[in-house]
Amino acid sequence: MRETVEVAPGVKQQRWTFGGTAPGPTLRGKVGDVFEITLVNDDPDMGHGIDFHAGSLAPDRPMRTIEPGERLVYRFRAERAGAWLYHCSTPPMLQHIGNGMYGAVVIDPPGLPEVDHEYLLVSSQLYLGTPGSEAQVEKMRRNTPDAWAFNGVAHQYAERPLKVKTGQRARFWVVAAGPGDGVSFHIVGTVFDTVYKEGAHLLTADGPGGAQVLDLAVAQGGFVETTFPEAGHYAFVDHDMRRAESGARGVVDVTG
Repeated sequence: MRETVEVAPGVKQQRWTFGGTAPGPTLRGKVGDVFEITLVNDDPDMGHGIDFHAGSLAPDRPMRTIEPGERLVYRFRAERAGAWLYHCSTPPMLQHIGNGMYGAVVIDPPGLPEVDHEYLLVSSQLYLGTPGSEAQVEKMRRNTPDAWAFNGVAHQYAERPLKVKTGQRARFWVVAAGPGDGVSFHIVGTVFDTVYKEGAHLLTADGPGGAQVLDLAVAQGGFVETTFPEAGHYAFVDHDMRRAESGARGVVDVTG
């Protein structure tokens, strides 16, 4: 589906999307759940496909390109926990992902405890211009985006902060969609006591260690947890400051 959407405050861009948004809809489940997704290609001009990293199956049929007006049913069982990427499977995938055809699947680790707040942040690069044009594609090939973003809109969480209260435990799921850059997720003024990356706990809250970033390569995912000690405005950023200053930033507004 092609949609013209806001990609930064006051800036609109045509995007190729799953279901009208970039990122596309988030799916969530538990180990052992079976997912069945029907993909309908309503783009009048080009073929599209889909690839769910959370499943394990031969790609020949479910990840094939379907032409305008066609549909396919993609079915997979979630055998492993993690924060997973999905994206368009049609070449050139650089263009399809770079124009918005990506999203996240969260498969909870067994025994995942409840927390007071959960947020999902999908990092990505933004390329302005006519989708698929030579000028836009050349920017993608050179890896020179116009901006970086969480959940498809640069700077959006600086204008609309996330909300937490002091002492509450917050979990931040993060998936790096790329298509060319990962992310180094950091919250200013906090230490992460829990870090879960690519299906494994690196830190747990009952241990003595702490972490300052969740570092993810392209297509990786995980989560971090923290509590906020006092009221204030806690910036979260991609700690590659070139990206933070170009849109990959936001604020957690903590009240007493």
